[in-house]
Amino acid sequence: MNAEARNARWNVLGLLPAQLIMLATLIVPVGIIVLVSFSTRGPYGGFDYIFTTAPYRQILFNEGWTGELEFNPQYLIVVARTMILAAATTFICLLLSFPVAYFISLQKATAKMLLIYLVTLPFWVSMIVRVYSWIIILGNDGVIAKTLHALGLVDSMGSLLFTDTAMLIGLVYSYIPLMILPIFASIEKLDPALVEASHDLYGSRLTTLRRVILPLCQPGMMAGSILVFVPCLGAVLEPILLGGGKTMMMGNLIQLQFGAARNWPLGAAISIVLMAAVLVFLVWRGLRAIRRERAEAAA
Repeated sequence: MNAEARNARWNVLGLLPAQLIMLATLIVPVGIIVLVSFSTRGPYGGFDYIFTTAPYRQILFNEGWTGELEFNPQYLIVVARTMILAAATTFICLLLSFPVAYFISLQKATAKMLLIYLVTLPFWVSMIVRVYSWIIILGNDGVIAKTLHALGLVDSMGSLLFTDTAMLIGLVYSYIPLMILPIFASIEKLDPALVEASHDLYGSRLTTLRRVILPLCQPGMMAGSILVFVPCLGAVLEPILLGGGKTMMMGNLIQLQFGAARNWPLGAAISIVLMAAVLVFLVWRGLRAIRRERAEAAA
């Protein structure tokens, strides 16, 4: 056995524990969810192992009294609302995170470490506590309402709670650190000589930002966008606490099906559809990145 074969064998054996953990904690649970999504709803909840595609049909159609299928856009509206809120959250986080990450990268080592610590500090607190605190801030007697009233800007205003705006604020607050950190990592790898060269060639600050900094920081921006967009698709706490349960998103729709509705096959089918949408997006991004790298290598 030559050296390359031995190295390949040891690589396989070395990765075996990680592969077994992935099999037990990822592949098997996903396989169970797929199995449940093609099962029949039990008479008292749960599911029976009777193969059917009815849970997937139920996402788009309702069965009438005579057995005919009637198109029902209810779940599509939930999917569209979830996608729009997730995309808006990602866009706002990107706009806010880039200046913050760039400012942190310009600081000295001690200040830089302190600021990164402050960015990650919210993760040390429970998500429920962090989201619940916005109820106090956005309520009728909250800081925002009292400040606007004290400044005389408004005499009275409706509550910001239980609206799409409140959910959007909660989502941005919850996931913005996941955008700041990848962008900061990309900026840290940026060669300052390239920025200086742009200025030496009479490039303005806007031109340098647009033609040098942003293209080189694009990997971090895309990584941050994925890290924010994907969790937003399955958000549960923000719709319940800040939306008041009135505005449904895919996360609490799945929770409802597995909980109060006791329709496990439908909940599993919606989960698989959500997972498939995320996988399609990630595969598309990966293929696009590969094509861009090959084009740059060919050039």
